[in-house]
This record gives sequence, C-alpha cells and structure tokens, in this order.
Amino acid sequence: MERTVNRAEVLRTLDTPVTAPAYAPAAVRFTDREYLSVVYRTDPDALRAVVPEPLRVDADEPLVRFEVMKMGDVTSYGPYVEAGQAIAVRFGAERGEYLHAMYLDSFAATAAGREVGAYPKAMGRPALYVEQAALVGTLDYGSVRVATATMGYKHRPLDPEAARERIAVPTYMLKVVPGYDGTPRVCELVRTRITDLVVKEAHTGPARLQLFAHVLAPLADLPVLGIVSASHIVTDLTLAPAVPVHDYLAEEASS
Repeated sequence: MERTVNRAEVLRTLDTPVTAPAYAPAAVRFTDREYLSVVYRTDPDALRAVVPEPLRVDADEPLVRFEVMKMGDVTSYGPYVEAGQAIAVRFGAERGEYLHAMYLDSFAATAAGREVGAYPKAMGRPALYVEQAALVGTLDYGSVRVATATMGYKHRPLDPEAARERIAVPTYMLKVVPGYDGTPRVCELVRTRITDLVVKEAHTGPARLQLFAHVLAPLADLPVLGIVSASHIVTDLTLAPAVPVHDYLAEEASS
C-alpha cells in the first residue's frame, strides 16, 4: 500500500528536513553556562534608533550589556559559545533588556533560537578564555574581529543575589516571520525569562571593551562611552518559553 507522511505526522514536525531536523525537540537545560558581561554607557539616540516601541529607553540610563557566554553543556546541543548585546529598557513599569543581537558558533542552537523562540541569532565566531590573569571574550564575524572584552580574572567576589538579579532580568525580543508575499505573517514583541537558576560562581573586577565596525555585525553602532560594571558568573539554568506581549499586526488592523 502506498503511503506518504500524513497530516498528523506533519503537524508533529518541529523542524525540517523531516528525517534529519536541525535541532531536537528536547527541553533545554544549560549546565555550567559561563558569562562574561560588560555593561557600558552609550549614546541614547543610538539606542532609540534600534529599540522598537512599546519598549522605552531610559535617557538617564542608556545602558548596553555586551556578553560572551560559554555553554559548558546544553541538552541536545552540546557545548557552544555565544556573544551579543542586550539593551536596558522599560516595558510599562517593568525594567528589562531588549536582546539586540546574538552571534553563535552552533548552527543547531542558532536555528532553534530563531524558529522556536525569537532570539536574534546569527552565526559568528565568539570565544571566552583566560589569558595571563585576564578573562578574555572575543567575537569575530568570519575572520574579522568585531569585539574584544577583557576583565580581571576573579578579582573580587560578587554577591550571589546580585549575580542572580543580573542574569534573571526579563528579556524582550522581536518575533518576525515573513509571509510568502514578503509582508510580515507574524510580528510580535515577546518576553522570556531565565528559570531554575543556580549561581555557582560570581566575581567582578575591572574591565575594558572595544567594538569594531562591521556592516553585518554592527555592534559598534552602539558606541562605548564608559564602562559601568563587569561580571563573571557561572550558572546552571533553563530558558522559559517566549510569551507574546504585543502584536504589531493586530495593532495595525485596529488603527
């Protein structure tokens, strides 16, 4: 009897190709996720040019967090490294961060982040390592360096609760899925948050950050005007599913 994949089987499909999906349909748990985070002050006008409404930028705190994350072990993905920028924002009365850009060295994690969630992920070459008493985080796009962060290695302990607050801040992202005619089929602002967080280590210290201009990885469009803080944190955690908080297409239809 001839047979093809039936409707129920198609609807169970999370990803393509169907017989060899890019990522597994598994709950993701991060073990030994290591952060180098450098928070810096930037030009508020540069932030307003990239942050979507209804999020708001605080003119008194035009802050960006550049981070490099080394994933020690991740369910279904294995180890990988990620780097990017998050912008301090407000959504109503809530303080959070808008995930502006993320660059990974794992295609599976990049594809899953974009498709299942709304993470603004692209392929890159981030790295995190210790060299001559400094924690070093870098991001290359292809062979071109676009960011270098350095921090004194474990100079001072950071209070675990302060570390938890830095890691568990609510995050916002744009979920954009184009239709076949090139117009948006899905266009939402979504919110997520880290759960089941265990802080294993936390340190702070002096830091420096350099950003270099690149047309396809424009981190330097948010210039470094002053370092505010830096942290080195090791955690176990889970990422909660993204939840829509604003539908731009519904807003358009009602206007």
